[in-house]
Amino acid sequence: MKPVEIVRRAIEFDNPPRLPFWQHWSHKMPGFPDDVHNIWEMDRAEAGWFFDNPVVDDWGCGWSTTELQNIGQVTDCPLDDWSALETYQPPNPRNPFYYDRLGPMIDQADGRYLCLTAHSVLFSRLHKLRGFVNTMEDFYLEPERTHRVLDMIVDFKLEQIDELRRRFGDRIHGLFVADDWGTQDGTFVGNNILDEFFAPRYRQIFDAIHDCGWHVILHSCGKINSFVPKFIELGVDVLNMQQTRSYGLVEFGEQFRGKVCFLATVCIQSTLVRGIEKEVRDEAGLVVRHWSTPQGGMIAFDYGEWEAIDVKPQIPAVMFDEFDKLKHYWDSRRL
Repeated sequence: MKPVEIVRRAIEFDNPPRLPFWQHWSHKMPGFPDDVHNIWEMDRAEAGWFFDNPVVDDWGCGWSTTELQNIGQVTDCPLDDWSALETYQPPNPRNPFYYDRLGPMIDQADGRYLCLTAHSVLFSRLHKLRGFVNTMEDFYLEPERTHRVLDMIVDFKLEQIDELRRRFGDRIHGLFVADDWGTQDGTFVGNNILDEFFAPRYRQIFDAIHDCGWHVILHSCGKINSFVPKFIELGVDVLNMQQTRSYGLVEFGEQFRGKVCFLATVCIQSTLVRGIEKEVRDEAGLVVRHWSTPQGGMIAFDYGEWEAIDVKPQIPAVMFDEFDKLKHYWDSRRL
């Protein structure tokens, strides 16, 4: 069975023959399955690739980073002053620059599940444009302008999705988007803010992705337990969850497994950082047992940028080795 079909079956709870594996886009681990071809080029700005050289991106956001290579953060927000909104113009979502490189990269999928990554979907783009503190206040002090900016972001995303569909159609299998919604203790805002400002817009975007025949893959950092039911309701097919221990590993899995597929790793903030082999292997086993089902619902995930989070280079291989040993865990337990 081709990797693309194994991944599809895991996402759709259609009895995959084994646990599928999502290796990182630039740091492959030989000896383990490599089922997903993930392309990040949608995030490249015309001014330069911000991972290599922090620049002002095409939305006008200025990026800064540390000496250690990492994604960095926005430190100059183009809508920091609301007066800029009257003349602000988002980038052209149909700019050929964003798409012309994708065809040859897609050709390299070689039977793997093809996923395009376009990170900042709604909340993350909003606070990059406006500033995080401003955004938190704006939900209460400037709701009309906040709605206006969010509508602008939605228009961009819908046109981006349509252009991808027009150019590549069913060669794409999933679209990976990201909004970091939480701290270690909970979400930045309550469900009332999610419902008022974001849920209807997420539904528009997710419906557009599904209309293309693609899966919706959503990443979010933080303890977002209270948002997960809404994300499932809105149509998220796969949740990328990386801070495994923060959610309450066993309880979280028992509450949500079977309802959404998890793109999961051993906890990147505690277990992997400590780097104790037995802890890594034990937790990998807990994730498989409590987050997946006999019918599927999990993909083993490699975070990839291990140096940036101070994880010893050999530890991710330990994690993947344990996932590999457990890739047929449900064979004797399927109904």
